[in-house]
Amino acid sequence: PPELHILNKCSPSQLEGLCSFLQLSTCQEHLLGRFCSWLLALAPDLSYTSAAILAEQLFLRRVLSLTQPPSRHLMAALASFCSKYSQPFCRVLLATVLREPGEGAEQTKLVCELVEECLEPECVRLVLSQVLEVPLSEKLLPVVQAVLGRQVRGHTTTTPLEVLPPELFDLLVLTLCRQAPAFAMSQNYAKLVMAVLTTYQSQVS
Repeated sequence: PPELHILNKCSPSQLEGLCSFLQLSTCQEHLLGRFCSWLLALAPDLSYTSAAILAEQLFLRRVLSLTQPPSRHLMAALASFCSKYSQPFCRVLLATVLREPGEGAEQTKLVCELVEECLEPECVRLVLSQVLEVPLSEKLLPVVQAVLGRQVRGHTTTTPLEVLPPELFDLLVLTLCRQAPAFAMSQNYAKLVMAVLTTYQSQVS
């Protein structure tokens, strides 16, 4: 709709006010998917700041409040939005989800699904760097596992996610070593270490 071109003309504060006025954070999920499809067709593209505000307004409350798997409408909207605005999506939405305390089982499953199915390799690496910025927890171990187990598109076997930058790989190994005592009884941690040793055996001494 031509009215959506106003999104490219709003200041950050105006855009936040517009989102609040339209009640985008609480709109029905089937309408959310339609709105995101409109965003993909918007020209010119949204600025980074505008996309970050929309990522927060559209999804953050919904994702943090999940107590069961997301609906197909919400998943479609998330996949649609992050297909075009993955950087602000990861830095605003996923970074907040990863830092939330507590178990957050549904949130963790959602991040893993996005890593495995939706995000481009550079954004998968961004997610890993965000995880390694905070102390590891049982909640975050499956996310690292999803990064390592990412399937390269077009292949049927699990292979390494292209090539992790050396500094990111070194940080991963260092983090696993330093925090090992805290996971002495963790099966998820053991699986993660085995995944690193198996997937990157030529780089681990």
